[in-house]
Amino acid sequence: MDTDVLVVGAGPTGLMLAGDLAEAGVRVTVLERRTKGSNTTRAFGVHARTMEELQIRGLAEELAASGTPVEHLRLFDRVDLDLSALPSEFGSLLITPQYQTERVLQRRTDELGVPLVHGAEVTGLTQDTDSVTLAVRPGADTAAGGSYRARYVVGTDGVDSTVRSALGLPFPGRSVIKSIMLADVRLRTPPRDLLAVNAIGDGFAFVAPFGDGWYRIFAWNRRNQVDDQAPLELDEVREMTRRVLGTDFGMHDPRWMSRFHSDERQVPRYRVGRVFLAGDAAHCHSPAGGQGMNTGIQDAANLGWKLAASVAGWGGEALLDSYHEERHHIGREVLRSSGAIIRLAMIKPRYARALRNVLGGALLSLPPVAARAAGSISGIGLRYPAPRGADARVGSRMGNIELIGGRLFDALRGGRFVLLGATEDGPALPAQVDPAVPARPEGAQLMLVRPDGYLGWVGTAAEFPGWAEGYFGPSAR
Repeated sequence: MDTDVLVVGAGPTGLMLAGDLAEAGVRVTVLERRTKGSNTTRAFGVHARTMEELQIRGLAEELAASGTPVEHLRLFDRVDLDLSALPSEFGSLLITPQYQTERVLQRRTDELGVPLVHGAEVTGLTQDTDSVTLAVRPGADTAAGGSYRARYVVGTDGVDSTVRSALGLPFPGRSVIKSIMLADVRLRTPPRDLLAVNAIGDGFAFVAPFGDGWYRIFAWNRRNQVDDQAPLELDEVREMTRRVLGTDFGMHDPRWMSRFHSDERQVPRYRVGRVFLAGDAAHCHSPAGGQGMNTGIQDAANLGWKLAASVAGWGGEALLDSYHEERHHIGREVLRSSGAIIRLAMIKPRYARALRNVLGGALLSLPPVAARAAGSISGIGLRYPAPRGADARVGSRMGNIELIGGRLFDALRGGRFVLLGATEDGPALPAQVDPAVPARPEGAQLMLVRPDGYLGWVGTAAEFPGWAEGYFGPSAR
């Protein structure tokens, strides 16, 4: 066996997962098809729930220093979403290009000694009851024989995932928007606000900073729907930006331009035997709301501790299956919310856009509606279904509450579980669980917080021994 887990793809999802596995003591290797980094980043926003997951891992402060938080996310015209009221330390959207997120995550994997093999293009996959073997194209930087073998494989290799194809899984869905123009440019007159975004009947435009004097332009023209491979000139980007935003900001000196299309798709199963899919390999969404990369990173946060539990011998098949059960549900919710935003933004008739703006503004002025919308887009309000018979709170996100002697997210670091309300002289705990007492206790019940910051169990001390045996296995007690 070459390693415990092979991660295919060194984007944000793959790097997050590899870091979590390595920190839990799992042998992990990352295979990356690219021979070097790419500037074709499309993600520019890191949402609050992703920042919380990074804070659990001690990475949030470093990433926050690379960007600028935006408290209001404009969806279209004058309709915007207030993120400042989120029940989180991160009441905003952090604007920072994707390569900064990858840089922070890769620094962590480098420090943990995770092997990252560049130029390794996976061409085939076979699995049996004990392992998975990946075939890698000859000539890549591979092990002898052109193959790697591991107990588990995770495909985080994007929309065109070779791992998904090798499994024979369909990727049902459709293209939601075609011929989006991308350009990296300099601006003579940068936008007054950090982000410039608007949508009109015939298209939309979005301007985001890299933070180093370069800007990424996203633009779409309903009147000119062409193939992704069609040539793109800066004048076409300028013209559409002027039409939508009223100015082209004096854009000049493009270093890169391209076109792409955006699909809405979701694989029916996130797990096939010993192989898992995460990130864009499992689901892809419209760019509206900036949820794609964030959903992938949160996939990794959910899967990492479960794979580590299996490798360590205390996590069973039901725990591994719960990855699909929980994250497929979330992926479907994100598809719905991002799809609704992009379709509202693309409304063509002027009267319909006016009605959208009036109704959207009115609804978001209602605190319950605004809170639900902000929670959905930021990920703060998303939760996992509680198992049958469990306390209704199970599956909900836990904030970074104060503990006696520290904070919850610090206690979770390193892939630990935390049993809130438990003391060191309380019930016997499995090795993976640390006792902690909240600074402001809520009743006599115990609450177990999972390594990804979600509530995993609620009950009394008398119920704990039976529960521990069922969850961790008899050998854990």
